[in-house]
Amino acid sequence: MGKTMWRAALAGGVAALFTGVAAVPAGAAEGGVSFSRVTVNGGKPIVIGVKGQVEVHAAFRMTTELRYDNGPTVFPYRGKLNNTDTMHTAIIGSDCKVVNRAKGICDFEEWLYIDPRHLDFGNEDAGTWRTAARVFLAGDAHDIDDANLSLQVKRATIVTVNASPEPVTKGKAITVTGRVTRANWDTHTYQGYAGRAVSLQFKAAGASSYTTVKKVKSSGTGALKTTVKAARTGTWRWMYFGNETSGAKSSIGDHVVVR
Repeated sequence: MGKTMWRAALAGGVAALFTGVAAVPAGAAEGGVSFSRVTVNGGKPIVIGVKGQVEVHAAFRMTTELRYDNGPTVFPYRGKLNNTDTMHTAIIGSDCKVVNRAKGICDFEEWLYIDPRHLDFGNEDAGTWRTAARVFLAGDAHDIDDANLSLQVKRATIVTVNASPEPVTKGKAITVTGRVTRANWDTHTYQGYAGRAVSLQFKAAGASSYTTVKKVKSSGTGALKTTVKAARTGTWRWMYFGNETSGAKSSIGDHVVVR
């Protein structure tokens, strides 16, 4: 996705537009800048659906006594630092919050936006990414570093549930159905997620948390179905715990009264 368009809104409202991420230009400065305390999305996976733009919060510290024109920014990358694949469509950064003016230490916040409707965005982009930190220095130079932070980018899942009959006689069977689907970034649709182990969970009336009752494997279309014996009034839901490329998701709860 090296052709991704992105905008960095910088301190003082200055905006710059770049196409792709070019190789390090002649005379580029490497060194004289350090980045630390980098956090992206609070350390949680970045889960992306098929339509809505996702906002990801980041924070970091930069130390430099060099003069810089644009940035700094942090962003997910794959490949080599000087010729990276990126996945963001825009970045908005804060002004410097001065920590130590004499040593050039500043803290920054950042809001990174990812739009799955971008032409270069596809299913192959799910998985592990690295984090780059970059600042454009005076004189057509820049400094770019690996922030030593891996990021998990995942396709969103949707889980539905229906428990019936409602109400039900104690000791009779409750049939719980549902479906698990996953975002397809190539087609911009949700499709049935086959062969997934999904947990059926129950929360008794008055309880504060769910307990797993059993696990069910989804069908070829992502369908879920099982039966349980009615014992207590409470709420049923399906819970999918995710994997390396797919986000975790629970269904809403379906409340069943047992008489």
